[in-house]
This record gives sequence, structure tokens and C-alpha cells, in this order.
Amino acid sequence: MTDLSDALMFSNRRSNWIRLRTFIMLRWIAIAGQIVALLVAQFGFHLQLEYGLCYLVVGVSVIGNLIAVFVFPENKLLTESENRFMLLFDVLQLCALLFLTGGLNNPFSFLVVAPVTIAASALSIRSAVTLAGLTVMLMTILLEFHIPLRTSSLDLLQVPMVFLFGNWAAIVIAIFFSSFYSRQVVSEMSSMAEALAATQMALAREQKLTDLGGVVAAAAHELGTPLATIKLTSAELMEELDDRPELREDAALIRQQADRCRDILRSMGRAGKDDLHLRKAPLSTVVEEAAEPHIGRGKHIIFDHFDLLDGPEILRRPEIIHGLRNLIQNAVDFSKSTVWVETEWSDESIYLRIMDDGPGYPTHLIGRIGDPFMRYRKSERDRKRRPGYEGMGLGLFIAKTLLERSGAEISFANGVNSLGEDLSGPRQRGAVVEVIWPRQKIDAEFNPEALGSGENPLHIT
Repeated sequence: MTDLSDALMFSNRRSNWIRLRTFIMLRWIAIAGQIVALLVAQFGFHLQLEYGLCYLVVGVSVIGNLIAVFVFPENKLLTESENRFMLLFDVLQLCALLFLTGGLNNPFSFLVVAPVTIAASALSIRSAVTLAGLTVMLMTILLEFHIPLRTSSLDLLQVPMVFLFGNWAAIVIAIFFSSFYSRQVVSEMSSMAEALAATQMALAREQKLTDLGGVVAAAAHELGTPLATIKLTSAELMEELDDRPELREDAALIRQQADRCRDILRSMGRAGKDDLHLRKAPLSTVVEEAAEPHIGRGKHIIFDHFDLLDGPEILRRPEIIHGLRNLIQNAVDFSKSTVWVETEWSDESIYLRIMDDGPGYPTHLIGRIGDPFMRYRKSERDRKRRPGYEGMGLGLFIAKTLLERSGAEISFANGVNSLGEDLSGPRQRGAVVEVIWPRQKIDAEFNPEALGSGENPLHIT
């Protein structure tokens, strides 16, 4: 899991980086809008404003953008502190314009929400809260201190105080609501993207192991004939060198080593299996292969197959093996002493249940099982049972995603499965996971195209 952890940390670090070009483009749009608003106020409505100071504030943004364009490359990625500075500059520049143009009497005062929302999406929580708090403070100051709006006849343009306070309240609520909403959406999208990346890495790792088994089987098959030739030739040399004992010993050594290579290749062939077996296997074999890494971990795993001799042969897909392995690992981790793995099938479906005698799933989280990076507050008993375990839900997410990719439906429960069967009999069970496949999705008999052309079986003389 080291590569996966490093990848997620790297992703988290770069997720706060935004290209400078993005800020430059957005700021040019804001500058154009501010200039148009000032020109309309000056020549369209003939408002009496401090236009010199207003254009000066806009000019500061223009100078800042020009410096960014000519000094830094446009594809520069901004760090956390640089992003924070850029957004703080935009808030201060906009508040300065509002101070010169009526404060919260200006209908454009609501635009101050935009940079705070961006901060909530791109910056850390501390930076986002700091910028939001500063913006609320500046809005509160502008509520009382600002240069008023006046018409060409010097009439004061000011909304009643109750509406002015309403504008302030609306801006404050919008700042916190939009920030929270944006933060939640971006966090959800980021968590899902990272979890899907972890799923792809897990599937790729399982696929590499499967491919390695095929390479081993192919190597054992291809090397069988040359080794048989070496063995035959060495036997003939031994017969011809009866009068040369020192050379006969060398020929015997060659034959002995050839026999040793043959035995090694046979064991590799059994481990790698033939090509056809890499593509399909009995349901019981696939389930027990998925559980194999967890059999020697101090917990008793009991397999209960509906009919071992007449079971269906299913496609031996990496996503099925890795998904079941994660579910069995979770059951072993939380069980007291025993895990039960049951399989059965009908003409339409294939069923698999994984049960344990542990405490079961937290009842308030059953509906969220399978969500990535799901955390909950652990008791001291949980920490002792699994020291160092963070409980992010990523393993169950990977298992659920991979198995659903194979066509399965997965349900999680405590003591009673999704079919309503009471499982709290003589064998006390805690958590229950039920996986149901439509038979045509994974049964090898219904998917001959997934098996490809059959290869010659492994044979070593």
C-alpha cells in the first residue's frame, strides 16, 4: 500500500495548486467588468463618484496582472500561499472599490462572495476560514464607512437602513453557505477521484499477478522440450563414456540438473496453471484463492459450498478475486475467531455470503458502507483490537466498486441478510456481506468469448 499512500498524498498536495493563467484570465474579466460599470455610472447615470481613485484601484489590478504575465510563465502552478495571496488581493481590491462607490448600497457588493467561494474550494480549511472572516469584517466596516453615491444633482442614493442591514446579512450568509457547499462538493469529488484511482491501482496490481501466472505457465511449457532434449543427450553421453569416469560424472551432473529444472518448471506450472485455467475456475476455487492470503492470520475461515462437485465454473477475473479478498480481509480483521464463507447458486444467480463473529458494522454507518474515506470516531476497544487502523472505508469501497464492475449486487447487514434470513442461530455472526451475481455475468458457460482460444495443456517430458 506504500505506492497507493504516496499517490494519494501527492494528489492531495497538488489539489490545492491552480495555474497562474487561470487567475490572470479571471482577473482580466473582472477588470473589464469594473471598467464597464464605472463608464456606465459616469456617462450613463452621471453619478458623482471619485472616478480618479476608482480608476486607480482598477489600475492596480491591471499592473498586477501585467507583472504576472511578463514575470512568470502562464503555466506556473501556484502554491497554497500564492493562491491565498491572489485571492486576498482580489478581496481587498473589490472592497476598496466598494468603499469608493457607496459600500453596501452598491448592488455589485455581492460579488465579494466569489473569491471566498474559490478559496473554500482550493485552499486549506484554515486559509479559507481566515479569508472568509476577513471578508465579513470588511463588509461590516463598509456597512458604516463608505463614500456615498450621489446623482448629478448631488442627491444622496441610499437604501433604507433595514435593507442595508439585509444586504449585509445576505452577503455574510452567502459567504458561509457557498463556502461550505463548495467545500463539500469539491471534497466529495476529490475523495471519489482518489478512491477510483486507488481502485484502478488495485485492479492493475491483481492483473499483473494474473499475467505473471500466464508467463510462468508459458515459460514452463516452452522450456519442457529443450530440457527433455538435454536429458536424452546426457543419457546417451553417459552410455558412451563408460570408460571415461570423470566425463561420465559430468554427463550425470548435466542430467541431474536437467531433472531439477524439470521439477522446478512443473511446480511453476502448477502455480501458474495453464492458460485456460487462468481464465476460468470453479467457484469454490476462486473463493478459496481470494481467501488464501488471510488463512494463516490466526482466525478460522470456514468454507461452505452448496455442491462442491457440481459447482459452476466462473470467469477468473482479477476484479472478482481482489474484491472478494478485500471483503474477506475485513471480516478476518474484525472477527473474534471465525469467518464463514458460503456459496450457493441457482439457474439464474450465484450467491456468496461472508460472515464473521465480530461486533458487526456500526448501525449508524450501514447505509454509508462503501463510501470512500469514511471515518468514524473509534472507541478505546476498537483501537486495541486494530492498533494503527485508520478505518477510512477505502478497502470496502474498492471491493464494492470492483465487484459491481463484474455485475454483482452487494449488501451489508448485521445478523440478517438482504433476503431476510435470520443468521443469528447457533453460529453467532456479526457483519454479513452478501454478493449476488446474475449467472450470465460470470459463468464461463455463458461467456465463451471471454475464454479466448484454448492453449495446449502444460506438458513437460
